[in-house]
Amino acid sequence: MSIRLAESDQDIAACFPVMHQLRTHLTSDTFLSRVRSQQKVGYLLAYVEAGGRPVAVAGFRILETLGSGRFLNVDDLVTLDTERSQGHGARLLKWLIDWAEAESCQRLELDSAMRRKDAHRFYEREGMVTSAYRFAISVGEPSVYSVEKASPGTL
Repeated sequence: MSIRLAESDQDIAACFPVMHQLRTHLTSDTFLSRVRSQQKVGYLLAYVEAGGRPVAVAGFRILETLGSGRFLNVDDLVTLDTERSQGHGARLLKWLIDWAEAESCQRLELDSAMRRKDAHRFYEREGMVTSAYRFAISVGEPSVYSVEKASPGTL
């Protein structure tokens, strides 16, 4: 079992089945071009390989803000449903923390949708704490990223 950066087109494409479990709006036809576009602004894609295929994937980048200083932001973190509870996610998260430390980051941060309760339990078990709420509003044309208005009592 190894953790590597997906750098070749073949490696990136091999990560799609895993990423698609988290980002269901993506298609295999557009995944490579989306990753390549994001790589131009610092995005990296790492994966845990087991049995000759990716079983857990993380998309991340180094950012710097006034509030957080220099930090590693995890955009995407997902393990194949059939491979969960085998330690792949924990190993990948530890690898990301080590990457952050090597890059002189003060923190590792990630956002997680409110509905992803199992993921929240995983992050807490791994020592992470809820440090903020993220608020969003859709602008322009509706898309797969549109934020639904919550009815009272749903948040």
